[in-house]
Amino acid sequence: MTLTPQVKAILDQYESDSPGTKTNLARFLNAGKLAGTGKLVILPVDQGFEHGPARSFAANPAAYDPHYHFELAIEAGLSGYAAPLGMLECGAAKYASEIPLILKCNSSNSLATEKDQAVTGTVADALRLGCAGIGFTIYPGSEYCFEQMEEFRELASEAKAAGLAVILWSYPRGPLLNKPAETAVDVCAYAAHMAALCGAHIIKVKPPQELVALDANKAAYEQNNIDISTLPARIRHVVQSSFAGRRIVIFSGGDKTGTDNLLSTIQGIQDGGGFGSIIGRNVFQRPKAEALDLLDKIITIFKS
Repeated sequence: MTLTPQVKAILDQYESDSPGTKTNLARFLNAGKLAGTGKLVILPVDQGFEHGPARSFAANPAAYDPHYHFELAIEAGLSGYAAPLGMLECGAAKYASEIPLILKCNSSNSLATEKDQAVTGTVADALRLGCAGIGFTIYPGSEYCFEQMEEFRELASEAKAAGLAVILWSYPRGPLLNKPAETAVDVCAYAAHMAALCGAHIIKVKPPQELVALDANKAAYEQNNIDISTLPARIRHVVQSSFAGRRIVIFSGGDKTGTDNLLSTIQGIQDGGGFGSIIGRNVFQRPKAEALDLLDKIITIFKS
């Protein structure tokens, strides 16, 4: 596996990790159409747990089939594919080695009322399925965030010992945060920083909005002239909050939106020095040809 200067510089930031873990990080960074650029575009398909099958797949019925998502990610030339245990089990053998896989190891569901997630996959499952990494979600601010961080610590330690990469979804929510506050720039930056402190190799957060939500943070932003006026400036601040860019930070695509809005967000991520994006509903809820065209446009932006 030949490493470009961009990929080597990223891997050099992971100073405590084993050759096995760095090899799996390199698998993501050397996969697909963005190979060698230091950028990532990953397809996550865990929304069936979160929202149910009809809300997730009825807009594009082909997406009920787990094989569809493997094929979409492979044909699009993506950097990786993330999904819960059952979906990966449906295609891991058929598509073995064609794209790096991430086993999403915990999940929530919309029938529950608590802001928590159940652990539904293990490091042993990830190794059995040939995954390059595991994924996990924490909800900073929720009543269960400390338990989630402890669960993550145990899984992450085991994954690193086995040479797997560790990807952490860090999504603030809880009684002190209303909906706008969940994506406020100060809260997103805090969530990314917590993910880095927890030991994540790759951090996933939502694109930050032009809002400082917590009163305790407002003076720090004002007195230090932290620029949050544009999306690239906010992306830059979130990356800075992740150990000054020493950790890979990728940004979610969010709810399904129009093509122009999504591409504008992708351009903002690129201009702000983000490492890429992880996009689910905005692609798999579209017909395949349309999804492939959209992903090609996204990849082109990250190559620029």
